[in-house]
Amino acid sequence: MSLHDLLPGKLGFGTAPLGNMFRDIPEAEARATVDAAWNDGIRYFDNAPFYGAGLAEIRMGDALADKPRDQYVISTKVGRLILDEVEDISARDLGEKGDVFKYGRPNKIVNDYTYDATLRSIDDSLKRLKTDRIEITWVHDIAQDFYGDEWLSMFEQARTGAFRALDRLRDEGVIQAWGLGVNRVEPIELLLDLEGPRPDGFLLAGRYTLLDHARALQRVMPKVAERGLGIVVGGPYSSGALVGGPNFEYAPATPQILDKVARIKALADRHGISVKAAGLQFALANPAVAAVIPGASKPERIAEDSAALKETVPAGFWRDLRSANLVHPDAPLPAGA
Repeated sequence: MSLHDLLPGKLGFGTAPLGNMFRDIPEAEARATVDAAWNDGIRYFDNAPFYGAGLAEIRMGDALADKPRDQYVISTKVGRLILDEVEDISARDLGEKGDVFKYGRPNKIVNDYTYDATLRSIDDSLKRLKTDRIEITWVHDIAQDFYGDEWLSMFEQARTGAFRALDRLRDEGVIQAWGLGVNRVEPIELLLDLEGPRPDGFLLAGRYTLLDHARALQRVMPKVAERGLGIVVGGPYSSGALVGGPNFEYAPATPQILDKVARIKALADRHGISVKAAGLQFALANPAVAAVIPGASKPERIAEDSAALKETVPAGFWRDLRSANLVHPDAPLPAGA
């Protein structure tokens, strides 16, 4: 099923912050954030066992337990099993996301993209999410940012394991769609070139944003659109850098990135719009993009995201952005630009 048909709106909720990303989020604040998303009409929630070693899924399951199940869509991820035994969090090797979830649960995380592990992972997620079904399953992080030189061998494990398991589960109606959930374009390119598996789309985080989109634009977006598949854009604010935060790609932003942010903000200020509106509406202007899922750990952020999506951005802003070389010349811009 096309993601464009399956997803219930252009704005979803990315739950990584609910896994205590970067900080120890109180239970009441996490619950209030999910409640705010629901009350604002958001009906797509993206999860992963990796987020806080199961914490985000547990919190999401509790928050949605009393909601009508036919009114929302859930996605989660496979590739990492969360065990009952605990481990030393400081000793984990999480690639470029080293300390991102150091405030999460201490349960042991095992990387495993095999067929059997994929089935087990989905069963475990169903329990944590307190639901009887998961609409979309993403194969998580089989890319160089996590596995370095080993990433191709991990991809091969997924090709013979997770991909086949998810093809089967979709054919049986257990899930409705599957694809990759990654922070790099290379694994998407690789999967699109394979003849066997039949993904429905992809979750691409951080690679189709105002600050970083050239590679995805040239390498994967046209192929995805041609095949009628869809992209969910994660991290549309580039780990917060676009909206004035200190991090880009889970690490301190470089002077070059900070300069680009300042130039975009100056243009936004001149046209009287928010940078959030520019970021979300830029991503959604690409026909391959089915939805954006900014992460939120505070209720007020939900209202900001929703307002940004509805904000009227004048065509002159997009033209100025283009003429200042702040977007790739081939990047689609919203209508009228």
